[in-house]
Amino acid sequence: MFPTLETERLILREITKGDTNAIFTCFSNEFVTRFYGQETLLNIEQAEAMVNFFETNYKQKRGIRWGIEMKGYSEIIGTIGFNAWSPKHKRAEIGYEIHPDHWGKGYAFEALSKVIQHGFEEMRLTRIGAIVFIDNIASNKLLSKIGFRKEGILREYMYQNNQSYDTYVYSLLKNKR
Repeated sequence: MFPTLETERLILREITKGDTNAIFTCFSNEFVTRFYGQETLLNIEQAEAMVNFFETNYKQKRGIRWGIEMKGYSEIIGTIGFNAWSPKHKRAEIGYEIHPDHWGKGYAFEALSKVIQHGFEEMRLTRIGAIVFIDNIASNKLLSKIGFRKEGILREYMYQNNQSYDTYVYSLLKNKR
């Protein structure tokens, strides 16, 4: 059963087919995807495929992605979750995005804090990693603020719009928080 998480202002819940339009609204925005490592969505079918991917990834225990919903509203404003989940090795990589209409309000910090807690306590992770474009100043600040340590640079690690980008690699260890 998919876990629903709750914070003071947010509900982190399963992404369903009913969220397809919200996924499209978010991932068709170039400000959201410019540091994401994937191309901006051009049509609703791509958003449907993304929703299906999140579902399949969870069923196959390769990842888990929550929709970020503000309490009192039914439409998600972004997503957050773990990719490259390896239960055997007790690690995963965190990823998130929020629609620009909701930037600067602390929602990413709030959601990230709850998902990290769930990862360490319920999923029994010992390491949570993050891969971030070097130019993504907001995400780099957020990860540092929450306690992630920068481990180094992965050169030409991500491709977007046929161009390679260097990224920082971060980690947060359960026993070193």
